[in-house]
Amino acid sequence: MQLIECPWCGPREETEFHYGGQAHVDYPPDPAALTDEQWAQFVFFRANPKGLFAERWSHAAGCRRWFNAVRDTATYRFHSVYRVAEQKPTIS
Repeated sequence: MQLIECPWCGPREETEFHYGGQAHVDYPPDPAALTDEQWAQFVFFRANPKGLFAERWSHAAGCRRWFNAVRDTATYRFHSVYRVAEQKPTIS
């Protein structure tokens, strides 16, 4: 069992968390103006790199807050976690 560090609650078992997708994706300023194809691009198409990746996570069975994490998609190892309002750490 892997421990994930919640920025508010500290380390907890991974079963308490839910993945929320790619972090730092800006919502379209005027979604009603988008074509169906543009909306589909926004909703369904995300980066899928091998290596370090910024993601959104929710501590669903704990404080129920959202936070961001930098995780290695090849090893599943979390490199850092940070609150949504905080700046993304440098990913190398």
